[in-house]
Amino acid sequence: MRKTVPTLCAVASALLLSIAMPAMAQDLAIVGARVFPAPDAAPIDDATVLIRDGRITAVGPRKRVDVPRGTQVVDGRGTSVTAGFWNSHVHLIAPPFHQPGDQPAAVLSDALRERFTQWGFTTLFDIASLPGDVRALRGRIERGDVVGPQLLTVDMPFYPEHGTPIYVRELWEKTKAPSAEIASAEQGRSRAASQIQAGADGVKLFTGAIVGGPRGVLPMSADIARAIVEEAHAHGKPAFAHPTDQAGLDVAIDSGVDVLAHTAPDAGEWSPAFVARLKADDMALVPTLTLFDSELRRENVPEEVLQRFVGAATQQVRAMAQGGGQILFGTDAGYIEVYDTHLEYRLMSAAGMDWRQILTSLTTAPAQRFGQGAQRGRIAQGYAGDLVLLRGDPRKSNEAFADVRMTVRDGRVIHDADAATTSSKDK
Repeated sequence: MRKTVPTLCAVASALLLSIAMPAMAQDLAIVGARVFPAPDAAPIDDATVLIRDGRITAVGPRKRVDVPRGTQVVDGRGTSVTAGFWNSHVHLIAPPFHQPGDQPAAVLSDALRERFTQWGFTTLFDIASLPGDVRALRGRIERGDVVGPQLLTVDMPFYPEHGTPIYVRELWEKTKAPSAEIASAEQGRSRAASQIQAGADGVKLFTGAIVGGPRGVLPMSADIARAIVEEAHAHGKPAFAHPTDQAGLDVAIDSGVDVLAHTAPDAGEWSPAFVARLKADDMALVPTLTLFDSELRRENVPEEVLQRFVGAATQQVRAMAQGGGQILFGTDAGYIEVYDTHLEYRLMSAAGMDWRQILTSLTTAPAQRFGQGAQRGRIAQGYAGDLVLLRGDPRKSNEAFADVRMTVRDGRVIHDADAATTSSKDK
């Protein structure tokens, strides 16, 4: 069943791309840069990338690519250029993203740039937010009213009955959002179908919900989880799971989810056999290592506890990478107020991931996983003009991925650090 997801997603994505691109398209040339066409390809020095009508029309050594008159030219000398980055775990839930139809366009554009596009993200996958918010924001971006990245969303999450996580109860009460708890397989199936038909791009299950108190973590019923996942797959959509502990991992695996939204430090070390099981089930992992570090520091836990917990998460990522499992970059930004990506790259490096593996997690892996592998994730003729210009060389340091000079989506510059610096100085 899962193998049908990319095929069906690809059709929908192609339609979305054809609708969205005219509003975003520009003719643009990046000239003189070091270009990394894909994680598995050799870099091209002193290269040009040419974008016309939002799509890449040429990439190669500068002397072999003619730039038509009238094209906007960006001097790429000294920069490294990669395909646009994907953040496969965010939450567009904090102001101003709640009820975005009521927010000024400039406020939304600035928030997206400051929190996401300045870090190179041309696609965000929101994996749990308040009902309808991200779909509304996406509509404003695709109409050209708001400047921002491509948005995918699961819309409202699925919690176990009596399992609304302790850390979102206040938000749910404050916004008067409908309950996200699911009491039966039929209810789960019905809501999954309803959300997908309304425009959701997947589903998110809390197979292990942190409820606090004596119970601590409440697992979702395996039958309910399986019903939700089956409904998502019937519509060609992926399913994410928030596992928390070993019981949550077991439910996620048994129900056939596609992506683990977090590592699960409470579950202990992952063995090669366990990773092989995940790989055999074609299950991807989003590390979100910054989440564990930042949350534990916020709670002022002893340093040895922090290191042990983050170390367990890091070991799981290392085991997944060494075992050849698919890893998708994601930060949980929006739930945590940490948008700077330097720490995530440092922690992924500590897990033994090299620059090619990290670039894969940012580009080709999510594009393939979410059905856009034929149009995003690489710098190649015919692909969408999504690019990131880095000031440094990621082969020398993985943290170079966080030093973004410019972000381009469909040929349109959606973040320019040099322009932002000039503007701030003028003020």
